[in-house]
Amino acid sequence: MNPSFGFLEFVIQLAYLLAAILFILGLRALSSARTARNGNLMASVGMLLAVVATLMDHQVVSYGVILAGMAVGGAIGLWSARTVQMTDMPQMVALFNGSGGGAAMLVSMAEYMRGVKEGSLTREGAFTILLGALIGGMSLTGSVLAFGKLQGLVSEKPLTFPMQRVLNLVFFAATLALGAYLMITPGIPGLWAFIAASLLLGLALVAPIGGGDMPVVISLLNSFTGLATAATGIVLNNTVLVISGTLVGASGTLLTLLMCKAMNRSIGSVVFGAFGAEVATASGGNGNAAGARSAREVSVEDAAVMLAYAKSVVVVPGYGLAVAQAQHSVRELAELLEKKGVQVKYAIHPVAGRMPGHMNVLLAEANVPYPQLIDMEEINPQFSQIDVALVIGANDVVNPAARTDKASPIYGMPILDVDHAHHTIVLKRSMKPGFAGIDNDLFYEKKTMMLFGDAKDSINNLVGAVKGL
Repeated sequence: MNPSFGFLEFVIQLAYLLAAILFILGLRALSSARTARNGNLMASVGMLLAVVATLMDHQVVSYGVILAGMAVGGAIGLWSARTVQMTDMPQMVALFNGSGGGAAMLVSMAEYMRGVKEGSLTREGAFTILLGALIGGMSLTGSVLAFGKLQGLVSEKPLTFPMQRVLNLVFFAATLALGAYLMITPGIPGLWAFIAASLLLGLALVAPIGGGDMPVVISLLNSFTGLATAATGIVLNNTVLVISGTLVGASGTLLTLLMCKAMNRSIGSVVFGAFGAEVATASGGNGNAAGARSAREVSVEDAAVMLAYAKSVVVVPGYGLAVAQAQHSVRELAELLEKKGVQVKYAIHPVAGRMPGHMNVLLAEANVPYPQLIDMEEINPQFSQIDVALVIGANDVVNPAARTDKASPIYGMPILDVDHAHHTIVLKRSMKPGFAGIDNDLFYEKKTMMLFGDAKDSINNLVGAVKGL
């Protein structure tokens, strides 16, 4: 045995262990907005360690190909980080997530083909390889379709047809049967059929899911990619891949469950419920036709007076804030109000936006102080003492129908209790419904006033009006 080889293997495994520790610490730090930046840094250092350790492995065949891939990937990552708008962050997450699943699928395919060629493929090994290929393929196409829905390239509405669930279950069972056959009788043509089926399953999984469930879908697909990565790590006998994949899979699963809890829905209802397929009713919770009710509009000047002379204001951000790229304007307005002695907080709903933590990331980009970001459970009891709730682009997450209308598709979903505030100002382009496709009772409350227009323009106008007071 070569002593230097033994020492090199020890260094590699030690680097993998340190990388795994940094992944765990980084993931723990990401659970808080205060420590998220440090957590991201720790995880990045861990990944750098893992990459360097892998390059030291004696099994590396061609450094040129690896370095070329790293250069291309690094360039794409750097370009994305510098140019992708915050509005498009969910789409980028979906694409990167799909890339991870696709990488796991390709590695699994290569290992299966190598095993068939060398005649060294065992049933246990084939099971792990095919599992990684199945989950990776589903994650790839599912994430690409999620990207298409978020980007507007594909309709955000659920794509459904008669007997869809039954046919999907039959197709899934047939794919598993093909996988079992490939374990017993290895073959390359069968592998291609299995990969094609895996890719189609990803499309079948995401197609019937509506835009309102995208935060849950992204989290679910993220867990899929983690599981595929872990399976790939087992195939390659790579410790750090197993650990990192397991961490991603476990955290993604837990986050998915938390998202479902925040929406008061089960994973089954998200995957099979076709949320947002139809407009359930033209009204909100009271059953009156929307045309029979009227919303009260407010001018910029009157809204500015209400905000400037309030004791407390809670800003409720939603996807409309991200679309308008108004986060910096909101921070400027908040700072003006604070100079006038107004206490300003931000109410964060866990599924506001299009990915988990979307509003936190958006406001952090504008350097909004972390202590002002208040979670739903903590802020809801305070709304009855709040003078003005300023809703910017949020819709379903503030709809009182979730509490009152049992026929509503969002009934039972925890919402931000902005209707309990003394006054509510809603910044919105129009009265158009949100993802749930239902009218919002909040807009017709006596205490609610609508300020129509682009959110960024409206906030900038409010900033100018407040300055003039």
